[in-house]
Amino acid sequence: MDKEQLISKLNWFYSLELNQVDLYIAQSRTFEGTYIGQAFERIAYIEQQHVDNIAEKIKEMGGIPTKTGDVISPIIGSIAGKLISFSGLKNTLKANILIEHKAMKDYKDLIEAIKLENQDQELLKILQNNHVDEDLHTAWFSEKLNELQPEKGL
Repeated sequence: MDKEQLISKLNWFYSLELNQVDLYIAQSRTFEGTYIGQAFERIAYIEQQHVDNIAEKIKEMGGIPTKTGDVISPIIGSIAGKLISFSGLKNTLKANILIEHKAMKDYKDLIEAIKLENQDQELLKILQNNHVDEDLHTAWFSEKLNELQPEKGL
């Protein structure tokens, strides 16, 4: 993959992560004053770190983080976060799991491509760390969802 293709892929992640920041901020406000709300706020902070490290890498490569992502992604994330939250905590967690699964799949695909081509090892580490964070978010959402499910057989 050439530099322009890689920058394009990184801009996809930049937009995705911006979307997730505002999604989780909106959800934290819906569930404000609760442990869940605090967790969503913390997850938004971690997603913002992803935005920052991807933007930095794009700039290091001579690219510019997409302006479309800067404008559209936060709007979409905020609206989606509010709408999803209104459907209740269970549906919010289910939607978040789906979103995180998409992010993990995309990270995994890019990580594999970079490994195959033996490209930038620093970028590889950043993407792997972001992938781990997405996996941890998914596990947390899944655990909270399981806690909300009634136990079977009782």
